[in-house]
Amino acid sequence: MSHDVAVLGVGMHPWGKWGRSFVEYGVTAAERALADAGVEWNDVQFVVGGETVRNGYGGYVAGSTFARALGWNGSRVATCYAACASGSAAIEAARTRILAGLCDVALVVGADTTPKGFLAPNSGERWDDPDWLRFRLVGATNPTYFGLYARRRMDLYGSTTADFAAVKLKNALHGLHNENARFRKEVTLEEVEMSPVVADPLRLLDICATSDGGAAVVLTSMDYARRHTTAPVRIRAVSTVTPRFPNTALDMPDLSTDSAVAVCEPEQSFRASIAHAAYEEAGIGPEDLSLAEVYDLSTALELDWYEDIGLCKPGGAEGLLRDGVTTLGGKLPVNPSGGLACFGEAVPAQAIAQVCEITWQLRGAAGPRQVEGARVGVTANQGLFGHGSAVLLST
Repeated sequence: MSHDVAVLGVGMHPWGKWGRSFVEYGVTAAERALADAGVEWNDVQFVVGGETVRNGYGGYVAGSTFARALGWNGSRVATCYAACASGSAAIEAARTRILAGLCDVALVVGADTTPKGFLAPNSGERWDDPDWLRFRLVGATNPTYFGLYARRRMDLYGSTTADFAAVKLKNALHGLHNENARFRKEVTLEEVEMSPVVADPLRLLDICATSDGGAAVVLTSMDYARRHTTAPVRIRAVSTVTPRFPNTALDMPDLSTDSAVAVCEPEQSFRASIAHAAYEEAGIGPEDLSLAEVYDLSTALELDWYEDIGLCKPGGAEGLLRDGVTTLGGKLPVNPSGGLACFGEAVPAQAIAQVCEITWQLRGAAGPRQVEGARVGVTANQGLFGHGSAVLLST
C-alpha cells in the first residue's frame, strides 16, 4: 500500500515586517496555492491551520480563522501547534486524513505576525512552564541557546566563526533571487564579522530575524492528483518523532539534560532521529537526496543539520561547506531558498515554506536558484518541547 500523497499546489505571501494581520498573509498564500493547484476553494474538504500564539484567539484557532476568511464552505477543520514544527504537524494531519480515505483534497496554511525583537513567552506567571522559567530565571532568549550550540560545535569539532560566517554568505547568495525572501542582499565576510555580538560566539548576521509571512500547500490523494497533472510531486514520508530518554543534549527551552547514569544514551541523538525516521518510512536514504531545506536558526545550527540529516559524519559539515557541496551548483545544495537567513522566522509558516521550496525545485520551477536534476528533497526542523519535523518529497 502506498503512503504517498501529492503536493498539488503551493503558495506563499512574501516574508517581511509588514505589520498587518496574520490572516491576510495566510489567505494570500492559500489563494496562491489553490490557483497553483487548479482547485476551487469549494472543493477543499479539510483545512488545517498552523497555530500562532502571538495573535489572539484567532491565532489559537487558525484553521477555522483561515476557513472563515476564505468563506465558510462546510469543510472539516483542525488547528495544530508544535512550535517551530507546527507546519509539519499540520501537513501530517492532512496527509493522515487523505491516506485514511476520509478526503481527497486538503489545504494546509500557516502564517504569523511577529513582534519586534526576540520571541518571548506570553504574559503571566507560569512556574511549571520551562519556556517561561528560562526567561524569568536566567534571561535565556533563543539566541542564548544558539550560542551554546555554536560553542559546543567549536569545542567538539574545531569550528570557527569564519565557518559560521561562510554559511551566512552562502545563504545570502541563494536568497538573492527568491521573491518571497525578506533579505535579498549579498553579504561579505567583513559585514558578518563587524555585526554586533548577540550570543557569543554568534553575531547579529549569524542569527535569523523574526518575520511576518505565510505559506500554504494543497495536498491531495494520488488518484486525484493524476486527474490534474501528469507529474505530481509526492510526499513520501513525514517525521514528527520525539526524543528518546535520556536526552543528553540540551534542548531549548530546558535548563538541564536528562541523566544517563542509570540508562544508556540512545544510539541516535534527537535531531539525527528526525530525518532518519523519514528515510526509514520512505525507503530512501540521504545518498538519494538532491537538496535539503533545514532550519538555520543560526549559521552554526545549519552545520549541525548537515550531520543530523546524514550528509556527513559528525565534524564533517565544515568540509562540505568549504568544498562547495552545499552551495547551488554543488552536489547537494542546502537551503537553496536562502533559508531563515534570508527569510527570518514566521513560526507556523516556516515548515510549510520549506515544503513549498522543495516542491518548486522538484518541478524544475525555482528559476535562478534551481537545483539541476532535482528528484528528492528533505526538510528538517525542530520545535520546542521535543517536536521533530521532517518531510521527504520526490518526483
